Amino acid sequence: MTQQYLPRARRTMITVSVMAAAVMNQVDTTIANVALPHMQGTTSASRDQITWVLTSYILAMAITTPLTGWLAERYGRKRLLLISVVGFTFVSGLCGISTNLGELIVFRFLQGMFGASMIPISQVIMMDTNPPEERGRTMAIFGLGFILGPLIGPLLGGWLTENYSWHWVFLINLPVGVAAFIGISTFLPEFRDDNPRPFDLFGFALLALGLGAFQMMIDRGQTLDWFHSTEISLEAGICVLALFLFAVHAATTAHPFVRFAIFADRNFAISTGLGFVLGVLMFGSISVLPPMLAGLFGQPIIDVGIAMAPRGVGTFCATLIVGRLISTADLRVLLFVGLFGCGLSSFALSSLSLQSDTILVMSSGFLNGFAMSFMFVPLSTTTFATLPRRYYNEASAISTLIRYMGSAAGISAVQFVTTRNEAKVQSRLTEGLTPDNPIWNWVRPDVDLTTAEGAARAVGETARQALMVSYTDTFWLLGVLGMVCAPLVLIIRKPKGGWAQRAADAPAQHAE
Repeated sequence: MTQQYLPRARRTMITVSVMAAAVMNQVDTTIANVALPHMQGTTSASRDQITWVLTSYILAMAITTPLTGWLAERYGRKRLLLISVVGFTFVSGLCGISTNLGELIVFRFLQGMFGASMIPISQVIMMDTNPPEERGRTMAIFGLGFILGPLIGPLLGGWLTENYSWHWVFLINLPVGVAAFIGISTFLPEFRDDNPRPFDLFGFALLALGLGAFQMMIDRGQTLDWFHSTEISLEAGICVLALFLFAVHAATTAHPFVRFAIFADRNFAISTGLGFVLGVLMFGSISVLPPMLAGLFGQPIIDVGIAMAPRGVGTFCATLIVGRLISTADLRVLLFVGLFGCGLSSFALSSLSLQSDTILVMSSGFLNGFAMSFMFVPLSTTTFATLPRRYYNEASAISTLIRYMGSAAGISAVQFVTTRNEAKVQSRLTEGLTPDNPIWNWVRPDVDLTTAEGAARAVGETARQALMVSYTDTFWLLGVLGMVCAPLVLIIRKPKGGWAQRAADAPAQHAE
């Protein structure tokens, strides 16, 4: 059956409305980070307590995202997206008027619950409402919003906090949410599944428990010194046990919460795995650069945002190119270019030193943003290229969830590697701080290690050098990850008739 598509003007309005909701959600993943010190002062919270403002949001996203597929099948995509937008906007307002830490944490948790469905549902809606020949451009626009959101967040959050207050970090969502609701309710038709699956409560509970424990473990691991902490060990055990029981249950029940049949599709499995890598590469570098520029190079938050801006410019430029190439080029080639470019940009950052200026950071950031678009946009197509349409809702939720897990794992991994490596490097450098070391006397003849002042200056300098080395080593590891994963794109299978034609031949879902 040939699917009938909506008029171009209406599809354009749907794209604008859906993207407004998606970008609002993505910006909120990072916008609150820079405002944490101000929130801490207002709420009289400790340093450990205030991090729950971030942890609660991410935890809720991890638990609720897998529900998206079943909710969309049961209640319809339009209804689910509207409820998500209304709830997210309303709770954002409550976050903005919070008066104590308890309220803020509860409202942030609710914000994460309502926001969890926005990205996967938006992606499926934009795939289904546009004809195959326009999906490349549409996914390029979606990719632009997905990648730019986390980049814009810290800069916007810093500006709002400095010029107004941290409350506006959340209140800024209100006009965007209202506009998105009006557009979605006016232009988007309803998509329904004729045969929604029964809800597997036990399977969902096991998956939510496992993912929640995993998220808590990687979010708090660095603070609690990982497995030296009883809490982290307990969370790791719960995670492994819950996910194992979930896998056994899903393989033996008639109506599992997640149908493992989607992973039998090679393209979906490989693309989802590369989505995890995308999350690591994207958020791993984003989480390292701002503290490096602010701490070691002494740049104010606005200058840090300016140094990060070329990454967004690169994403925008690449989107214009990928949107045109995706309908004619082999997507595996685009993915290879994206992974290779991400690795190359990370290798460039590994050559930084304390004497470097921000030109290298800005140029490598441009390359990184450029490469990210070459990854995300093709992945949005290859994930669904050979997958039956009846799995679209569920597959979008799972692929988005795994990308979120990659983001969280990437942030925790680079923090762990950077901190541990810093201690090792500083220990080695300190061994050479002796008055009779000719190398030290040649490099720093102005510092006398026999005096208390000179010794203190030397220790401070070795700490700075050790931290710089640990940062560059982290960038080098991210570069290796991108290069090593690049050949995996060769495993992806090209559909018969091309990437777009396969989607066109898929049976249409009912719209009303």
